[in-house]
Amino acid sequence: MATASADSRIYSVARVRDIERTAISALPEGTLMSRAGAATAQLALSMLTSGNPDPVLVLAGPGNNGGDALEAAALLAQRGQRVLMVLMADPQRLPKDAQAAYQRALSAKVAFVDRFDVTARWALAIDGLFGIGLTRPLEGPFAAAVEQINALDCEVLAIDVPSGLDADSGRVVGDAIAVKADTTITFIGDKPGLHTGSGRDYAGKVVVDTLELDLESYGAPLARLITPALFPNVFTPRVHASHKGSFGDVTVIGGAAGMGGAVLLAARMAAMAGAGRVFAAFAGAPPAFDPVHPELMCRDAHAMDLQQGAAVIGPGLGTSRDAHDLVARALSSSLPLVLDADALNLVAQEYGLQQRLARRRAPALLTPHPAEAARMMGSDNEQVQANRLSVAAELASRFNACVILKGSGSIVAAPDGRLAINTTGNAALATAGSGDVLAGLCGALLAQHHTTWEAALAAVWLHGAAADQMVAEGIGPVGVTASELLPYVRRCLNYQPQYDLH
Repeated sequence: MATASADSRIYSVARVRDIERTAISALPEGTLMSRAGAATAQLALSMLTSGNPDPVLVLAGPGNNGGDALEAAALLAQRGQRVLMVLMADPQRLPKDAQAAYQRALSAKVAFVDRFDVTARWALAIDGLFGIGLTRPLEGPFAAAVEQINALDCEVLAIDVPSGLDADSGRVVGDAIAVKADTTITFIGDKPGLHTGSGRDYAGKVVVDTLELDLESYGAPLARLITPALFPNVFTPRVHASHKGSFGDVTVIGGAAGMGGAVLLAARMAAMAGAGRVFAAFAGAPPAFDPVHPELMCRDAHAMDLQQGAAVIGPGLGTSRDAHDLVARALSSSLPLVLDADALNLVAQEYGLQQRLARRRAPALLTPHPAEAARMMGSDNEQVQANRLSVAAELASRFNACVILKGSGSIVAAPDGRLAINTTGNAALATAGSGDVLAGLCGALLAQHHTTWEAALAAVWLHGAAADQMVAEGIGPVGVTASELLPYVRRCLNYQPQYDLH
């Protein structure tokens, strides 16, 4: 699982290349490669078990990423480490700086070999085949080499980005193959693809080294990684002289016939996330009460007066004409509104609802998964996953709403262009009802007068942190049910700054 570095700034590949070009023009030749190699070697040494006699395997490709690997190999060998290098390039055709690194590796007695034994014992493997410039799927000997790397019984350190992974999108280039690293050391600035899409499965722990560049002088980043520092108001202690009216009402609208559980999950979460009162409003026949949480007030959705608090609409709502009318009514209200699940599908189907949402003056927060986002964009799931940040940004701009594009490394986008990537969560969240829990959590935070941006950031982080705590305690990820998340979210909400939840 990819983890956040201390620096939460995220930069696109194009922006990193601009920064790199500017820095190269102002620095002595070879400076950045020398720094990258040194940073890689230092991290590699920290990953080695003391006294391990096994060699380090280094694979280098034909570009500057390969040069970084050659530089690291030379430094490791100079430190007395046995190093075997597979150089998958013609040394005479390497970039100039990489050729110099190749000569240093030769002088340091790095052992160059044509192939390596997958069954041999290795202290560490370093992937320096391809960096952020890869645009074509890995094939032929490179694909074979990556397959062998992934079969090794040792830790793998990737340089800049695991070879085969798109550093912007987090997709495996061409859906072919990519290195599965335990740790990735990425240079100059952190990349979005290491934290979203498939990136978290391939990048492992992410370490950022700026190569001694002052990023503050290069302008604003593309996005931020979500940490509690971005939503401190959510953890403000409650005053003693509080009452239920201090924390707002939440009305959860959904629950067509046979789908009432979705409303109850969202409503229960809203209550356990601190809302003062919660109404579970059913499109179908409402139950007399919720026997698990009798404090919830079960109502007929058609009779609800949407005048105060915040509303969540969509969980289990269905896409009938009656459901459409409930969505239209909610959009016409002046309440902060969370649209989830079928509410999003209905908006996607009708231009009139889209216009009503876009022109709405009250705050709105959308929580689509990739398929729902594709419907709203008139696109397909593949295009959404290949462009997660830009899709989230486009939806936020188009509908004048904050957007949570769900999935591994959920994206939060604001209408003003702000973007953030979540760092918490695991496969335990891949279960029915998990999205309903998130929607209810968003509603509770809006009811407590947090902005849509704060509510979205906090909700995705808390939702994921709850799943992380469960797994840390030996619960899941296999077999976790959505209702089990609720008390863990509550625990995370009662976070105090002196405790590190993630």
